[in-house]
Amino acid sequence: MDKSEIKGFIAKRVAAELKDGDVVNLGIGLPTLVPNYLPEDVHVILQAENGIIGAGIPIEGYEEPLYNIDAGGGNACAVRGGCFVDSATSFGFIRGGHVNATILGGLEVDEEGSLANWIIPGKKMPGMGGAMDLLVGAKAVIVAMEHTAKGNPKILKKCKLPYTAVHCITKIITEMGVMNVTDKGLELVEINPEFTVEQVQAATEATLIISPDLKPMC
Repeated sequence: MDKSEIKGFIAKRVAAELKDGDVVNLGIGLPTLVPNYLPEDVHVILQAENGIIGAGIPIEGYEEPLYNIDAGGGNACAVRGGCFVDSATSFGFIRGGHVNATILGGLEVDEEGSLANWIIPGKKMPGMGGAMDLLVGAKAVIVAMEHTAKGNPKILKKCKLPYTAVHCITKIITEMGVMNVTDKGLELVEINPEFTVEQVQAATEATLIISPDLKPMC
């Protein structure tokens, strides 16, 4: 697969997980591409942990929106019917289990469903943000990321980087396949037809359980 196609391919597959009316929180980076691939009959409510229910992107030329910073530091606004809330209300919304799905990137994940996505020791990072709360508060946690980093596996037996949260992931989606987190480990349920099961396993440190109903990823 061409490198330039990977992020869009992953985002499109993630979009298929969302249902009409879902309240969804998107992490920075790749997850922000997901709304571009939603089917026409699926409309979701984007929640931004810094205080927007029904978040959107300001139209081009809208230089000074009333509330203009999203979790990634970019311009943001509320769509028609959306609202701004204070931080305490926003995190109460998350911790109260009102977010149907959160979609985040990952530096590392492991076969126990734990995630490390906020810091690389020795490098300056902005901080954990709301990820810790989202991982334990959202009904579904989807990690959307490239399968490897510079050829090294990102799906491990045990995370080596500092955890964001443990035993929290529902599903992992990469350009190579879709993996469900189960109490027995990671189950490969869909595979990109461009790869073989052997290639996916070779790029994965964790031992994959191959679903008897394994199907092509599209």
